[in-house]
Amino acid sequence: MPYADVTSQSGRLEFTRITRQLFRTRAALDEVLERANPGQQLHVPPIDFTRREAYLVAAGPRSSTGYDLRIVRVQDAGDHVVVVVRERTPSLGDPVQARVTYPFRLITLPRSDEPVKLKWLGRP
Repeated sequence: MPYADVTSQSGRLEFTRITRQLFRTRAALDEVLERANPGQQLHVPPIDFTRREAYLVAAGPRSSTGYDLRIVRVQDAGDHVVVVVRERTPSLGDPVQARVTYPFRLITLPRSDEPVKLKWLGRP
């Protein structure tokens, strides 16, 4: 299923806990982003919510710059949509900075009435 990754257009956002949520309106997305990032100026990318919906997955705080989330695939499973994500974790030899980071991905999907489920590879 085609999707667009708009993470890079979203600016620096911080999610202090694991988050996965589907947004079918701009107001719903804005509310969650403002609640998670109080006082920050938000740079929410333009999304045509009449044709698309947004899906957010966030890992919560991590201890270095070596962590990242990747969308492996998005597939239509018939009665629902599955977003498959994998978290990249740094190895001991990786050149990373020790500071708190908040890996996340914000993608858009074609608008649908089907529920969206997350499959996080490597997690139970």
